[in-house]
Amino acid sequence: MSPRRLRVQLFGFLTVVVVLVVATLASGKSPILGLDLQGGISVVLEPIGNPKPGSVDVAVDIIRSRVDSLGVAEPEISRQGGNIVIDLPGVANRDKARRLVGQTAELRFRPVLALLPPEDVSGTTTITTAPTASTTAAGTTDESTTTTEATTTTTVAADAAAKQAAIASCNANAVLALDSIPTTSRAADKRDACVVLPLRPKDGAPVAKSTRLLLGPTELTGTDVDKAKREFVSPGYGVSMTLTGKGLGKFNALAAKSYGRQAPTNEVAITLDGIVQSNPAFQAASFSGPVQITGNFSSTEAEDLAKLINYGSLPVQLKELTVENVSPTLGKDQLRAGIIAGIIGLLLVSLYMLVYYRILGLVAILGIAISAALLLVVVTSFVGQLILEFLGGSGRPVLTLAGVTGLIVSIGVTVDSYVVYFERLKDEVRAGRSVRGSTDRGFTRSFRTIVAADLVSFLGAAILFLVAVGSVKGFAFFLGLSTLLDLVVAYFFMHPLVSLMARRRGIVTNRVFGIGAGLDAPEVEA
Repeated sequence: MSPRRLRVQLFGFLTVVVVLVVATLASGKSPILGLDLQGGISVVLEPIGNPKPGSVDVAVDIIRSRVDSLGVAEPEISRQGGNIVIDLPGVANRDKARRLVGQTAELRFRPVLALLPPEDVSGTTTITTAPTASTTAAGTTDESTTTTEATTTTTVAADAAAKQAAIASCNANAVLALDSIPTTSRAADKRDACVVLPLRPKDGAPVAKSTRLLLGPTELTGTDVDKAKREFVSPGYGVSMTLTGKGLGKFNALAAKSYGRQAPTNEVAITLDGIVQSNPAFQAASFSGPVQITGNFSSTEAEDLAKLINYGSLPVQLKELTVENVSPTLGKDQLRAGIIAGIIGLLLVSLYMLVYYRILGLVAILGIAISAALLLVVVTSFVGQLILEFLGGSGRPVLTLAGVTGLIVSIGVTVDSYVVYFERLKDEVRAGRSVRGSTDRGFTRSFRTIVAADLVSFLGAAILFLVAVGSVKGFAFFLGLSTLLDLVVAYFFMHPLVSLMARRRGIVTNRVFGIGAGLDAPEVEA
């Protein structure tokens, strides 16, 4: 290969590496750490009763969809015996994540029959509602319509006559006396009965201080919803909900009964886990397309409601068995220990390469540094995300303690490539060829061996990634990624650099540190 072509290949590659590293550092992004390194939350859910065969596996898939919608990087959702274990690393809002994962009841749509004061309030009460209860709008034609919700003030008179009138609309055997229904009990949320449930409290307020609604029996469930998504509806955000064919029929039947009635009986309550998550009012008697739930929603609130509607139903009832908050302090200690182990191993390898191969050992050390730089670029940019999506995952790669182990192991794989090339050079020189003539010939033959060796490591990592679960996947991912980067660096850096060095007589013949000394042939020709 001509010197000009070697220079273009080498300096072009180094320029790309430098630009990528500078761009990565300028972006301020850093590798995402896993649960064992940055802390997080670990939840164990236990099925209640005797679940049907396969129902727990379905529940795992639904919970995985919920977690993916949170954007948690490399969550681990698995079964341990009959329980479901959910590890969520580095979640910013642990209470929100726990609430979303722990919502295991059936998503239900119920008619609203009456507005009641909070559980700990009696007598005549005035309640101001800037309802998270939002307005429901949809297209009765092909053109969608949107209604803006106004903040209202409702005076709730807790007189027995009003309550009894609402109760009378229910099956007398299906509803308990109001005072005997504990608001905070999930057992109170009977599917085919009238129930009293609280509105979802805001900002961590106690449930007992939330306004309650008297609700009729369930009209439709989460299985009647095809999908829901957040969308911008001027001047704020809303949720577009698409129902199944049967679900739309049930929804229209409920709308026909509720539309035009006096508030709050013109509302539909969306309930989950014994809490009214939203109570929008009907704006039409029937709907022919997607149903819009609009109101005073922030972007986050609309997104949360859409997630809840999409992933609200589970085929099995679950309860929290344990909730463990993993301390990030322990993770930092583990990461520090892993980094120290890696540095010690790298120093020992570098010392060996310098003593044995002299200036060629310095080439190996620089090659390892470039591989590390490229690895940083991949795991902190969209490239890593694209690779994970291709492998069936989501988000950016996450560095766990097992991943750190994979990187340490990959140092040996990378060094092997340099050893193979240098030993082939040594054989060529001993056969009587010059160092300059041996570099291209030796690389052509040694690169086949390097590809074969790296292919074995990569296949092992790929198989391990496909069949393993949890942190073992992290080990396999980083080992496989490092192996691929080793091939790139060997071809674009190691070979052209050594070839250009071999054209410098002073570098080849130096008795102490030259290439000839590293190849154990001090009298070799350049």
